[in-house]
Amino acid sequence: MPLSSPRRAPLAGQVIDQLRNQITSGEWPVGSRIPTEPELVEQLGVARNTVREAVRALAHNGLLDIRQGAGTFVVATSELAGVMNRRFAQADPQEVAELRSALETKAAALAAHRRTEADLDRLETLLERRERAWRSGEADRFIDADAAFHAAVVTAAHNEVLAAVYADLGTVVRGFLREGIGTELRPEGLTDHARLVAAIRAGDAGAAGLEAASHPFVCHPAAGGADA
Repeated sequence: MPLSSPRRAPLAGQVIDQLRNQITSGEWPVGSRIPTEPELVEQLGVARNTVREAVRALAHNGLLDIRQGAGTFVVATSELAGVMNRRFAQADPQEVAELRSALETKAAALAAHRRTEADLDRLETLLERRERAWRSGEADRFIDADAAFHAAVVTAAHNEVLAAVYADLGTVVRGFLREGIGTELRPEGLTDHARLVAAIRAGDAGAAGLEAASHPFVCHPAAGGADA
């Protein structure tokens, strides 16, 4: 993916766009370490200073985190997500949980009306993956599987604005879940989501909304666990 010469935008701007695309496309997922500066110089075919400027710009915008001695890591998938990370990092977990519940409750009701067969198939697949992840006993694996399931419910609502806001909040929610769950899964931390999928499949918006609203989204670090 060499970038040889600037066109309308400065070269640094082109590099920023290229790196941002690597992040937003999912090629560099949240939590992953991006290639080193020398590797990016070789891949992009630009000067070290240009790469450094682009990385710093994306770090300033909240997409990347430069950790001295460890590398540079993806922390958000958009500038808005980066802003949310900074804005809500010290927020009350209860308030974040209430916002998440409000978004997912509305999304579940909409999904019951708008879901496609492809949406239903994906929900069933992700529900099974979530249950397997729980049985594995690996906290990070379960958090990722649970997040993917809930994101699929929101996607099934077919409201692009709702999906975008939810996605930008996702990193904040995962952070609180990881803090609440810790490294050990406990039996009281699992909530059955099969009834939610059944309500969406049945086209019952009321039941889907009520089911989503009943999920205990509050993290309780002091009690040694969180519900997902």
